[in-house]
Amino acid sequence: MSSLVKILPPRFRRARQPRAAGSDDGALPTDRAEEPLDVKRSKGDSDGESLASKEITTAVDPDLNPGELSFEEDAAGGMGRHLGVFSCTLLIVGRIIGTGIFSTPSSILGSVGSVGASLMLWVLGFVLSFCGLFIWLEFGTMFPRSGGEKVYLEAVYKKPKHLATIIFATNAIILGFTASGCIVFAQNILITAGHAADRWTTRGIALGVIGFVTLLHGLTPRLGVWVMNGLSVFKIVILLFVVVSGWVVLSGHTRVADPHANFRHAFAGSSNSSNDYATATFKVLNAYAGWSNVNYVLNNVKNPVRTLKIAGPLGLGICAVLYILANISYFAAATKEEITKSGTTVASLFFKNVFGTEAQKALTVFVALSALGRHDKNVITITFAAARINQELAKEGIPLPFGNKFWASNWPTGKSPLPGLIIHLIPSVIVILAPPPSVAYPFILDVEGYPGQIINFFIVIGLFWLRWHKPHAPRPFKVWLPLAVFFLAAAIFLLIAPFLPPANGKGDTPPLPYYLYCLVGIAIMAVGVLYWAAWRVVPRWFGYEYVSRKETLSDGTVVTLFSRQKIQ
Repeated sequence: MSSLVKILPPRFRRARQPRAAGSDDGALPTDRAEEPLDVKRSKGDSDGESLASKEITTAVDPDLNPGELSFEEDAAGGMGRHLGVFSCTLLIVGRIIGTGIFSTPSSILGSVGSVGASLMLWVLGFVLSFCGLFIWLEFGTMFPRSGGEKVYLEAVYKKPKHLATIIFATNAIILGFTASGCIVFAQNILITAGHAADRWTTRGIALGVIGFVTLLHGLTPRLGVWVMNGLSVFKIVILLFVVVSGWVVLSGHTRVADPHANFRHAFAGSSNSSNDYATATFKVLNAYAGWSNVNYVLNNVKNPVRTLKIAGPLGLGICAVLYILANISYFAAATKEEITKSGTTVASLFFKNVFGTEAQKALTVFVALSALGRHDKNVITITFAAARINQELAKEGIPLPFGNKFWASNWPTGKSPLPGLIIHLIPSVIVILAPPPSVAYPFILDVEGYPGQIINFFIVIGLFWLRWHKPHAPRPFKVWLPLAVFFLAAAIFLLIAPFLPPANGKGDTPPLPYYLYCLVGIAIMAVGVLYWAAWRVVPRWFGYEYVSRKETLSDGTVVTLFSRQKIQ
């Protein structure tokens, strides 16, 4: 702790190390006293490396410690800190870039009616995403440990005890599947091979994909990281190819007759319906989703404060620039009518118009390999992060079948949480096999997002609460409050907008009511409340309570365990 105090801001050092006037005892060297937490030190400075991986906020104010485990206990076990700025940047890029940028521009254009309004929404989505990123940066640098929103909710909403953890766990486990990514990957591969994408063949390939990804991350974690990085680089290359090709199209050196037609009267035909813009905004934000991906795996990140502050803006910035330029390329290569009526992904239409039908067929393979998912879903990247979230929930001691020690462990390699991957695997398999695809499948996909918006709302409220009640808590990064207010307003809008009647009066899952998925999402969170009550409240009616203890597993992981005791 003494080494950590050396890097605290002066007001905190004085508070923790009082000394008599005129005494030099306890004086700190000036060069180390003013050194910031996220400074990059030489590789040989082991003390510097350990200091850079400390949680300064809870060292100064232990009352802010989220959950049952201390920072050191929470970070114990596994592969340790092995992800640098490069891998973390690609972790964000790989999570954001799915098939969304290859398909949703056409549906967004169909919603808002004009090229200019469509491009403005992509810029708005970028701004909103950066506002959210800055909020998560403040929390992530205050609490640089794995778990993301789980950690931040625990730090703010401490009473009733464990309620926030259980509600988050219910949402993360029940809705934390990547079935959509596996199924669309299977469909793309079958179409490319010239086979019909029938129901059970698609499901068989989808099961193979999720099983392969689970074993990849669970048994060969370093190879899993290399594959993630490789796919992320591949995605960047594909989008760069689209962008450069778009520049060539705009120069007039391709088969496209009039590449500037869509930009002469860019806002002609713009929709006047607020519901149309709300629907399109949802799609844009889904395409940008993933900027918080590093927050879920910070126990594996070298110098997490510094790395997060670099990788977050860099990863989102790369995606935003590529997204906007790719949209310009799409609009240069096809007319507005072609894009809205094509019935294919806009990228497929782009390749057909610029390079011909053979290139259009090749794109199907590229999209499948680059995304391995649907819209904002990327199976390999999401699974990597989701397993760490599940492990953190198990380490916190929430009641799970067969006890917590197995699910919190890094079995069998001692380096990667295969049990956490299995928790993620189970709902994915159920969603792949169970529902009929026509109505239930799109409905389940809609249900995924709404509880997440509720959690985002409480995260932002928690930021304002901490600023008010803990104004002097160390914050290696501070979001500008107007940006947080703007994000809060957007979060409220996204909670209300799904209840507004859509233009067709039916939504996208008829005959089910358009607002039903919101109610189901709320009901899932209510199940979390009931589960918490059954664990924490009901036993007290019978004179019992659950008392926590900590245990260190053979792989070094520290887990919280609860045992039932008679109330004295």
